[in-house]
Amino acid sequence: MNEDEPGRAPGPQPADGTDGEPTRPLSWMPPTSQPPPGQWASFPPPGTQALPVAPARPAPPRGRVPGWIWPVVAVLALVVGVVGGAVGGVAYEHFRTDNVGTVSSGLAGVDTVNAPPLAADNGSVAAVAQELLPSTVQISAEYDGEKGGATGSGFVLDRQGHVITNNHVVASAASDDGPIEIVDQDGNRYEATLVGRSPVYDLAVLYAAGAKGLKPASLGSSQQLRVGEGVVAFGSPLGLSSTVTAGIVSALHRPVTTGDSANDSSYINAVQTDAAINPGNSGGPLVNLRGQVVGVNSAIATTGSSTSGESGNIGVGFAIPIEQVKVTADQILRTGEARYPVIGAKVQTGGQDEGKGAVIDEVLSGTPADKSGLEKGDLITAVNGERVSDGIALIVSIRSHQPGERLRFTVVRDGKERTIEVKLGSEVG
Repeated sequence: MNEDEPGRAPGPQPADGTDGEPTRPLSWMPPTSQPPPGQWASFPPPGTQALPVAPARPAPPRGRVPGWIWPVVAVLALVVGVVGGAVGGVAYEHFRTDNVGTVSSGLAGVDTVNAPPLAADNGSVAAVAQELLPSTVQISAEYDGEKGGATGSGFVLDRQGHVITNNHVVASAASDDGPIEIVDQDGNRYEATLVGRSPVYDLAVLYAAGAKGLKPASLGSSQQLRVGEGVVAFGSPLGLSSTVTAGIVSALHRPVTTGDSANDSSYINAVQTDAAINPGNSGGPLVNLRGQVVGVNSAIATTGSSTSGESGNIGVGFAIPIEQVKVTADQILRTGEARYPVIGAKVQTGGQDEGKGAVIDEVLSGTPADKSGLEKGDLITAVNGERVSDGIALIVSIRSHQPGERLRFTVVRDGKERTIEVKLGSEVG
C-alpha cells in the first residue's frame, strides 16, 4: 500500500537591496539678516537711500537652543531613520539566519556558479576531473554512536560554505546529533552542521564556516542530457577519496525507489548511468563533459533491487536530477526543512495491474485527491499526458512537481476514461 509512497499519506525570490551608500542629507544654514561684509563699507553708495536698520535681535539666553534648530533636527532624524531602516531591512533579509546555515532568500542569497567551465566540444574526462575535484568533498558522519561510522561524498554548493550530500549519509548523525565532518581534496577537515535534510528526495545540506574558501561546483541541467552522452562521477567509493569514474547516460526519467522500509524510502526520477558508483559515492556529483553538475549520485542497482546499501557496482547507477537538488536546497536554505507534494491517496505498488497504470487503493477524506473526485479503484494511466505504468511511477511523477501545482490525471473508471485535475498539497519531509 502507498499514499504517495507505500503505507502512508502522501520556487526563489531575492530580497531587493541598495547598490550604494545612503544619500547624505543636505545641510543648510538660516539666511542672514545683515548684508555680506565688505560690500557697502561704512556708508551707502552715492545716490542711494539708506534703509532703516532693523533692531538688533536679542541674543538667546545662555544654554538655550535657538528655535529654528528644532525643525532641522526633526527633518534630519526622519531622513536618517528612513534611510537607515531601509538599509537595515535589506541587510536583514539578505543575511538573517534563524538556524545555523540558513539564508532567508535561499539560493538567491548565496553565490552559486552556473557558467560551464569547459567548452561545448570538450571530450576530455581529465579536464572535467581537474575542474571538479577541488569542489568534491568526502563526508564523515557518526553512525550508530560511532564517530566516522558513515562515509559518503558531497560537493560545494556556494562560496558561503554550504555542501550538498545524500540524506542517508548523515541520517544517523542527524538522529543522534552526532558529529559530521567535511574533508576536502587536500585532506583538510571542517566541522559541519546539518542545515536540513529531505528523506523523501534523499538530499541534505551541510554548512561549514571553514569551507567558505572551497571552490563551488558549476550547476548544469539534467533536462539537456541525451542518452549516450558522456558523464563523470566523483566521490569517495569505499573510502577512497577523490575518485573519478566515467561512463554514459544510460537512461533518463527512470523511476527508482531506495531505502529499506516505507518510512525511509526515497522516490527518484533518476538519471541512469553506467559510470561506476559504489558505496561511498553517495552524495557526490554526476557531471557532464562541460564540467557542470547534472545530478547527485544516490543509488546503485544490485541483483533484485535498487538500493543505497553496501553492494558493489554492476554498471547501473542512479543520480538525483540537479533540478530537484536546486528546489530542495532552496527550501532547506530558507527554512531548514524541505517540503514535497502529496495528493492524499494510497496507491498499489505491485499487483496484477502493474504496467497498466497506478491503482488507487484508498482516498483520505479532505485531501486534494478527495476534493478533486478521485475514488478508490481508479486506474491512473497518465499525468499531464505522460504515461504512468505503476504506483511507483505515479509517486515519482507527482514528486517531480511542486506543492500548489495543478496536475491533469488521466483516469479509467468503470471502463471509461476521464480527466481529473488535482491541486497538489504538501508535507514536510
